[in-house]
Amino acid sequence: MTLTRAIGRSAAWIVGIVAIVIAAAGIFLFTFDWNRAKPWINERVTTALGRPFAINGDIKVGWRRPSGETGWRAWVPWPSFSATQLEIGNPDWAKAPKFVTLDAAHFDLAILPLLAHEIVIPSIDVVNPAVDLERLADGRNTWTFQFQQSSQPSPWKVRLDSFGFAKGTVAYRDAITKADLTVAIDTLGQPIPLGDVLKEQEQTSRAASAQRVGKRGAAQLSAKANAQAASAAEGASAASSGAASAAATSSGSSASTVASAAGASGASGAAAAAPSGPTYAFGLKVDGRYKNVPINGTGKVGGVLAIENAAQPFPLQADVKAGDTRLAIVGTLTDPMHLAAIDLRLWLQGTSMSHLYQLTGITLPDTPPYATEGRLIGNFKPHASTFHYENFNGRVGGSDLGGTLTYAQREPRPKLSGELVSNLLQFSDLAPVIGADTAASKAKRGDTTHQPPGRVLPVETFRTDRWRALDADVKFTGRKLIKSANLPITNLYTHIVLQDGVLSLEPLQFGVAGGTLATTAHLDGSGTPLKGRFTVAARHLKLKQLFPTQTVMQSAFGEINGDASLSATGNSPAALAATSNGEVKALITNGRISRLLMEAAGLNVANVVYEKLFGNRDVNINCAAIDFTATNGILDPKVFALDTDDALINVDGPISLRDESLDLKIHPHTKGFRIFSLRSPLYAKGTFKNPNVGVDAGALALRAGAMVGLGLINPFAALIPLIAPSNNKDVPCSQLFGQMKEKAAQKQAAKAGK
Repeated sequence: MTLTRAIGRSAAWIVGIVAIVIAAAGIFLFTFDWNRAKPWINERVTTALGRPFAINGDIKVGWRRPSGETGWRAWVPWPSFSATQLEIGNPDWAKAPKFVTLDAAHFDLAILPLLAHEIVIPSIDVVNPAVDLERLADGRNTWTFQFQQSSQPSPWKVRLDSFGFAKGTVAYRDAITKADLTVAIDTLGQPIPLGDVLKEQEQTSRAASAQRVGKRGAAQLSAKANAQAASAAEGASAASSGAASAAATSSGSSASTVASAAGASGASGAAAAAPSGPTYAFGLKVDGRYKNVPINGTGKVGGVLAIENAAQPFPLQADVKAGDTRLAIVGTLTDPMHLAAIDLRLWLQGTSMSHLYQLTGITLPDTPPYATEGRLIGNFKPHASTFHYENFNGRVGGSDLGGTLTYAQREPRPKLSGELVSNLLQFSDLAPVIGADTAASKAKRGDTTHQPPGRVLPVETFRTDRWRALDADVKFTGRKLIKSANLPITNLYTHIVLQDGVLSLEPLQFGVAGGTLATTAHLDGSGTPLKGRFTVAARHLKLKQLFPTQTVMQSAFGEINGDASLSATGNSPAALAATSNGEVKALITNGRISRLLMEAAGLNVANVVYEKLFGNRDVNINCAAIDFTATNGILDPKVFALDTDDALINVDGPISLRDESLDLKIHPHTKGFRIFSLRSPLYAKGTFKNPNVGVDAGALALRAGAMVGLGLINPFAALIPLIAPSNNKDVPCSQLFGQMKEKAAQKQAAKAGK
């Protein structure tokens, strides 16, 4: 009993001593003036961070009963610490002296986990945090700290359960991306499900699309996107069911989350998505400049602690205007601390796709106003990130556009690849690509190049510096191209390859007027000036289908066949034309023309010449033959002849693509005793824009047989290959060539007999 009594008394004394120590510690914590410890705290934290740290306000310590604990643990109080006016300094080179400032900070510390070498902070709350981030051109930044390194790993672990604040700001300056942004952060009040945000953004972005491409175009875009979203949701649902027994990867989880939400939003359009999955906690407002482009917009993100959870997709939403481009995204990030992957719904609207170059570095052509909608999936790797804009739908001017594009980061240049399809492509929407659009269109897309009033060929220069910033391998199919309602172009296809500043279209081909037009283009922009090579092959273009609205042509059963091969140097279409070398050949058979047809075709010179030759009569064209040689921008006709029922018309003289001038003589050669109103040659001078056509009264028209003496027989031989494609039919051009050869032989025989 004595031993038992002694042990009991000893235990009582131990408990009493512990109680006294705890009480003394509690009294010390409550009564000690912790502000006296600020210099020591500031010094220790400054040393640990490698940055100036200071608590400029008061420090207070108290006790509070734990929340969420049960049993005897609920009776072990937590110390509660608070401080005001805290700051962490920036490096000396930074523009702003402070990295972080806080009006106040408060946190609790759990006592019992300390026994297991674990620092558990149940909650941290800060008031008005302000963060200043900066990066210099040499890569130095303010968010990388030089912490003190220990030779031994620390036995202590740190766990933070909750972090909260009501409002805050982040300033970001980056010399590399030329960014100067301010982001204001505010709590949303209550969590908002991703599905609800997606539905709201969808409505907002589609309204913005209507402003760019019109209500009708936006409606067509929305209908197609909804159908694809519903299909994607079904696929994601089926995939989730099939993989229920297997562990899903985090990126796959993110993908199915966005696909399902997109399907729910696009397919139903009525019921809001169930509040499951990722939720948004904070709202953002951004303002400033990025790559010297003015930026402003709004956004939403998930909670702060959700950033650390690599297994849970982190929600992200943004709606930003950058210059005349508007971008909106809704979706998730996988492992945001290490930025592993993204899965986003992406909407884009803008004045011209070429304006995306300044923001993204991706080289795209000048276009009319556009709007797109699709799914963006990305995987981040050092210097090898990839992004897929999957199954997107878009409108470019009055044309539809869809497909999948992949952007791959690599050395020495990134690469853009993919396949695009347009079901209905407006020919006018292609004009900005080569700078042939109207002055109003150019002004709208921001082009400041002044087209000289007297010039026809576009002088807008190619941006070859952008060609060297990106490689590309893109295939484009246009199922139907409309230049006019009555002349559809079908099955347009081109393979665009951009490699180290060299742009190739091999081939560019399409069907038109019952025939085909095949082109290859090779533009070497790796140096200055640009060097170009072009070939064109036209086969079986039916005259009747080429001019379907012209009554006079409906009785014409002929066709056009032609070839062209040119090379040139220059940094604009006009400059290329001015230096072109090569040849252009064409044959037209069994045609019929009228003055109205010339007017409809916009052929000013031909219209005036036609009136001089034939008046207002319709004329049958048995054969028209063209064979030009191009030398340094000067087109010289080896053959330029037109065979009608009444006359054989020959044209000679140069056409200059340098100054867009012409100096032609048109010689009509009467056939036999047929009546032909004009018996003197014509001249066509002036410029393409302002031609001048008149009668050369000093010369008389010759008979057709005199053509032999003009040296036109041998040059015709170069056009004989163009007769071969005419389905082996006996066409007037072959008859004409045969007659001319026969006459030439007769004349040679006559000379030999003398």
